[in-house]
Amino acid sequence: MIENLVIVESPAKAKTIERFLGENYVVKSSFGHIRDLEKKDLGIDIEHNFQPKYEISPDKKAIVKELKQLAKEAKTVWLASDEDREGEAIAWHLFEVLGLKKENTKRIVFHEITKDAILHAINNPRDIDKNLVDAQQARRVLDRLVGFEVSPVLWKKVKPSLSAGRVQSVAVKLIVEREREINHFIEQKYYKVTGTFETKDANGNSVPLKAELSERFPTQEETLNFLEHCKKAIFTVSDVETKPSSRKPAPPFTTSTLQQEASRKLGFSVSQTMAVAQKLYEQGHITYMRTDSVNLSQLAIGAAKAVICNTLGEKYSKPRNFATKTKGAQEAHEAIRPTYMDKETISGDKNEQQLYSLIRKRTLASQMAEAELEKTTITIAISGEKYTFEAVGEVIIFDGFLKVYMESFDDEKEDDETALLPAIHKGDQLQRSLIQALEQYTTHPPRYTEASLVKKMEALGIGRPSTYAPTITTIQNRGYILRESRDGAERQLDQIDLKGQDIKVKKINRMFGAEKKKLFPSDIGMVVTDFLSNYFMNIMDYNFTANAEDALDHIAEGEVEWQAMIGTFYQPFHANVEKTLKESERNTGARELGKDPQTGETVVVRIGRFGPMAQIGEGESVRYAGLLKGQLMETITLEEALDLFKFPRQLGEFEEKPVSIGIGRFGPYIKHNQLFVSLKKGIDDPGTITLETAIERINEKREIEKNRKIQEFENGVQILNGRFGPYITFNKVNYKIPKGKEADKLTFEETMAIIEKGGDCKKKTTKKTTKKAASKTTKKETKKETKKKE
Repeated sequence: MIENLVIVESPAKAKTIERFLGENYVVKSSFGHIRDLEKKDLGIDIEHNFQPKYEISPDKKAIVKELKQLAKEAKTVWLASDEDREGEAIAWHLFEVLGLKKENTKRIVFHEITKDAILHAINNPRDIDKNLVDAQQARRVLDRLVGFEVSPVLWKKVKPSLSAGRVQSVAVKLIVEREREINHFIEQKYYKVTGTFETKDANGNSVPLKAELSERFPTQEETLNFLEHCKKAIFTVSDVETKPSSRKPAPPFTTSTLQQEASRKLGFSVSQTMAVAQKLYEQGHITYMRTDSVNLSQLAIGAAKAVICNTLGEKYSKPRNFATKTKGAQEAHEAIRPTYMDKETISGDKNEQQLYSLIRKRTLASQMAEAELEKTTITIAISGEKYTFEAVGEVIIFDGFLKVYMESFDDEKEDDETALLPAIHKGDQLQRSLIQALEQYTTHPPRYTEASLVKKMEALGIGRPSTYAPTITTIQNRGYILRESRDGAERQLDQIDLKGQDIKVKKINRMFGAEKKKLFPSDIGMVVTDFLSNYFMNIMDYNFTANAEDALDHIAEGEVEWQAMIGTFYQPFHANVEKTLKESERNTGARELGKDPQTGETVVVRIGRFGPMAQIGEGESVRYAGLLKGQLMETITLEEALDLFKFPRQLGEFEEKPVSIGIGRFGPYIKHNQLFVSLKKGIDDPGTITLETAIERINEKREIEKNRKIQEFENGVQILNGRFGPYITFNKVNYKIPKGKEADKLTFEETMAIIEKGGDCKKKTTKKTTKKAASKTTKKETKKETKKKE
């Protein structure tokens, strides 16, 4: 007989909780959801009030069998899944599937895995909250209805194998709209003027003072006129204004702000941040990581104060509470914070340590005194001119929270930092040493990063903390958006210097338009967005999506019956699906570019079976070419499309085999005797590369392959150098080399023995999960946990 059976979501969490509970408790994991809507057909009985049809996932049948047996033997079953809607639904599914009884089943929740929190939960159990369960069921049913009914419309009217999603489709729309803003943006040229002046310090030494002109000139002529005037002008300090100011710390992290800061400071993707945070939570290092609350418990505020006073002194401490202002905020337990505030470092990999440090510093900073600053603005008048130069400097009088943490922003620039200014007085005359004008261009609106997309979705009320990461992952996996870094283009700019009485104009080169880890729409993403916006206006309306989230909140609060909410949505929606199938035209996003000058045939771009492509002519003489990475059907020119048909380009022969240049899905490449070699980015031009350079690249690739190969045996078994060290490969399967074995000294017999024994690098456990096996699959299940909230 088991005294107490505790069921949690993940094995890592089970392991941590086991340490806090005595031997009277058996802690087991359900490995996330145990059942979901049936995969065959719709999985929803529309005729019977949208009743969901659930099935146990095939990979969970062994776990369910084990939990059923343990539940039969247990005096009390404790359902300890997460405290949000998804966790509540998991608890309810376990109750239903395991055939649990209300009299000996207790629901417990905690937002941190500490001994105090676990014991407090055990002493304060509750019933399963059916309102939260219904809100989760409503979301799942709503999303299935949208996906199941709209996706077949896309298959017939746009391209096979496409899919639509209630939240995903509007997220793609945001990126498509931003891309079109950028495409329609008309840049404007201007000249930015800066001046370097000389003043004297207390010892009579020359000190430079840099300042910027208050005006930006649109033309070079106006700029030159101004510089001519400056030749004889007198520069006088007309005003010195010093103002005290203060800076307040940012609130502790929510899911959204953690994703944004981890992106800016650590370079993490949104899904990576959630996977690492999940580990930290399950190991008991931080509180629950899916929250939109900035609230801290009194216990946490007290603990932060103690750490700040002990390490920095009382003057750095300022306890404060923050109010949550997020649109439609829910699940308002606590902000993300360390469970033990005095724990400065943790064990774990580099990512875990970095994210933990970020969370701790942000939490402590939120409970610290404001930074006290002194801002000085010096205005420099120019005789005979209405414009003035301005120099701004900032001095930190008391660093306060800045001693621990400084928040980052998406639009930060390196030259935004304010300088320390020399002592100067009103009426002082300054000597000019250099006045410089630099040609500049206005920049288009920035493309979204994953983090700034989350910020925008949160501002619009689209999605919730549990859905941001899976939404962004899904639209990338479906190929609707791409997360890429792209090189900028070098431009030649005019720099005009006035030094002494000489004005010199010279050309300088600067890079423009470089993009780092930004989100770009694909052609298919743009075509699908246009189609859905034309025929499913309500689904693609930001307010509709936000209102649906509000309705789910009302269901969670017990104010609305979930099936009634679904019914109100479904009838007009289904009628619209039927109408669209009958009346809408097929849409491949086709765009006519012009005529091929050689044949006179029409050149178009459109979505084809294998993606975006250019087409010349029709019928038997039709020719096709795939678009290059970075090209869009909406913006490609006739000349760019015609260039695609110049490939494959024959260069000649090497070792009696032809060498050609082709253009593939991932860019240009060299082909030689079944060897494919990528061209060097920014160095090799596919249109002009010579045979000699191509042979160089072929030999470079051969050298890399040669160094990669450690050993090769007659039956095709190879021992190769990989990204994570040496490994064995045979029949397209990779095998780990056991510890203590040297790859270059392995014999054929030893290598075959390793292969026969198994140890496939990608092998997945399908047997009944034991305690030991569960710990091995923790990493895999952690990833599932971050995705399960879709």
